[in-house]
Amino acid sequence: MLAAALLLGVVLPSARASEKASAQGLIEQAANSARVDPEVSRRQAESALELLRRDPNPDLEIRARLVLCDYYSERDRAAAEEQIGAASALLPQATRQGLGAGVLNCQAETLQTIGENNQASDLYAQAAAIATQTHDDQMLAEVLFSSGYLRGLRGEYAVGLSELRRAQALFEQQQMPQHALAALGSIAIIYNRMGDYAEAAHLYERALEAQHKAGLKREEAVTLHNLGRAHENLQEWDAAHDDFAASLELSRQLDYLRGQAYALRGLATVANSQGNPNAAMTLLDRAAEAQQRTPDTRLLAQIELARGIALHQLKRLKESAAMLEQALVVFRQADSLGELAPTYDALAAVDADLGDWRSAFDYRTLAQTTATRLLGDQLDQRFATLKVEFDTAAKEQENELLTRENEANEKALSQQLRAGKLRTAVVVLTVLLVAMLVWLAVYQRRSTLRLRALAMTDELTGVPNRRAVLALLAQLLRRSATPTSILIMDIDHFKSINDRHGHLIGDETLRSMTANLREAVAEPALFGRLGGEEFAVVLPTTDLDQAITIAERLRERVMRIDLSRWLGDRRISVSIGVATSAPTRDTMSVILRRADAALYAAKDAGRNCVRTHAGADEQITPRVA
Repeated sequence: MLAAALLLGVVLPSARASEKASAQGLIEQAANSARVDPEVSRRQAESALELLRRDPNPDLEIRARLVLCDYYSERDRAAAEEQIGAASALLPQATRQGLGAGVLNCQAETLQTIGENNQASDLYAQAAAIATQTHDDQMLAEVLFSSGYLRGLRGEYAVGLSELRRAQALFEQQQMPQHALAALGSIAIIYNRMGDYAEAAHLYERALEAQHKAGLKREEAVTLHNLGRAHENLQEWDAAHDDFAASLELSRQLDYLRGQAYALRGLATVANSQGNPNAAMTLLDRAAEAQQRTPDTRLLAQIELARGIALHQLKRLKESAAMLEQALVVFRQADSLGELAPTYDALAAVDADLGDWRSAFDYRTLAQTTATRLLGDQLDQRFATLKVEFDTAAKEQENELLTRENEANEKALSQQLRAGKLRTAVVVLTVLLVAMLVWLAVYQRRSTLRLRALAMTDELTGVPNRRAVLALLAQLLRRSATPTSILIMDIDHFKSINDRHGHLIGDETLRSMTANLREAVAEPALFGRLGGEEFAVVLPTTDLDQAITIAERLRERVMRIDLSRWLGDRRISVSIGVATSAPTRDTMSVILRRADAALYAAKDAGRNCVRTHAGADEQITPRVA
């Protein structure tokens, strides 16, 4: 019995040690399988947890749950949060303090997937601080990898590249080549977002070759999709189609629904570009079905953008506008300039076809402003990237010079000369970039002024439009302590001119009358067109008697306008309504109603005359059609 007990005492610890070793091996396999076949990775992590239930080990259990969290973060948010909660509960018992960074990292990835980028960024910063304080380079590399990708998504390209390159170096130091390859793919994504699509494509092709040799099918599917995006940005549609199709096939083999949805969206975009919206709609239906099983809101918005473009091509304009506006909400929340610009552009085109020119103009303006901002950010970030690279290179050279200073002074001087040349190159580059940024700022300023002028000018006659007239009137009523008058004039029987002579002659009549009256109205007064055959004159610091005198002078001037070239013997006349404000009392709507009522009183009086409404206490004559 004693011998049996001794034997049992030896066998049980040995068996437990074997199970621990098996659990650890399964977890390491699961971490590697995540980049080959995510479903295999999930099964291996769950098997490790089964072993750890019989012989608990907090460190190993946290690592297994982090693998499962990574799996569920792009598939099932509730399941991912369950793994985060379980791992967090084990942290007080863990001996490896850096695991706290891993838990925060996975929590941030889950938030990032649903578009909560600000919260995710804060958690990445906390995770990096913990990994640094605990000297856990593996966890630090994983945090920098995730954080660098998010920075690229938010337009912080220089910092994102720096973090990803550091992550790549740390992965290589930790003998984690598969993770280092993933970091290279993310570096390529940032070059793609910076607008350097050719360099991005080159990096993706390098990564693809290595991933294919290593059998990393899941990473290969992702990189194929990203390469397709680079070709999409270069408008190389055949190459983009081949890349997306290859990504879709690999994602199907792996039952990787998120990858399938992204690839199908890419194929739909290619179909849209080739004028085949029906095929695009079919592909997008399949993409949406796959997307429903992942919490990726940005993917959903990309699908909605592609569907909105396809519906526009199919002339289903209202459906197109609704779909594009849904996508716009997500892209605005993420401040994703690269996707905002085409969404604004697509909405402008749809609203133009719907006849909503005001909305179309606003969206076109937003598209131009966003594209300009994106270009400026890309230039800024490229310059910042060059500066970081230069600073890194200069520091490395300085260290090399210090270590070799005693061996060869001449070589040290040569290295300093090279550094000087690099500094000169950076100075020249800085000057060029500053000049370009100044040019962009001037160009944007001029564009803004031109757009403002267009927004405040009547297209047909070239005089201020209704918006400009009402803006000045509102300003005067709000600030002036003296009376302000407004004349509203309407061309008598103008419809008969259009009916008898045609709209072209009607337009010429409007232009001729406008040019004549514009000369007669001097600043600070403002003459503008309210719409159709209706015009207005805003008269600052003008009482009722003065306004009536000016109105009679303008009415008589109109009658003297020679339009015989178009109208023969016919002369035109105008009816004018006059209203004067009571300072600090009247609002714009009140004075406009009085002027409008006065205009209809002039029409009721037989036209070609002036009628007035003096103040707020005077009864307004009802409008007569």
